[in-house]
Amino acid sequence: MESLSSKQFFASLFILLATSSYINSSLAATPTPNKVSTEFIKTSCNSTTYKKLCLTSLSTYANLIQTSPKLLAMTAINVTLSSAKSTSTMMVNLSKSQGISPKVVAAMKDCVEELSDSVYELKKSIGEMKNNKGFNFQLMINDIQTWVSAALTDETTCSDGFQGKAMNGNVKTLVRAEIVNVAHLTSNALALINRYASLHG
Repeated sequence: MESLSSKQFFASLFILLATSSYINSSLAATPTPNKVSTEFIKTSCNSTTYKKLCLTSLSTYANLIQTSPKLLAMTAINVTLSSAKSTSTMMVNLSKSQGISPKVVAAMKDCVEELSDSVYELKKSIGEMKNNKGFNFQLMINDIQTWVSAALTDETTCSDGFQGKAMNGNVKTLVRAEIVNVAHLTSNALALINRYASLHG
């Protein structure tokens, strides 16, 4: 079991929260969201598994999204991408802390590799959605669904690496919570992509 001190743990947690706060403030639209856009997001989030997370993670961008299913799906992928990046960075920094067992460090390195694949797949999805001119919508959607599904699989594999009694402690609690959050965001993004596809068709 790792012997990460409370001081090191909270220092790492502070870095994570500060990074997440910076990313969220950088992405957020500054004007006050209008009621129609917010209601559109709320209704759309009913198609997701994690409705509360969907609403809280996307309502900030209501002015950007307006009532566009495509922009909603793209924003959901972007939010997921930012979360995956910040979680990966947090894990790299945390793995360098003193007092963590080699087994936990190894699990973290494996997880960072999985998240790297996830980031790549999410980027591919965003690029495909941005560049598509509508000539072959179904092919685009199929590709995006495949990539986002693969990203979700990578994140689940990452999370599974922190199961078991040997992984008890602060590191397991912190890391798994962040990975699960990324996976839930990914799941929601996939649901919104599927909704966009059904509305377009």
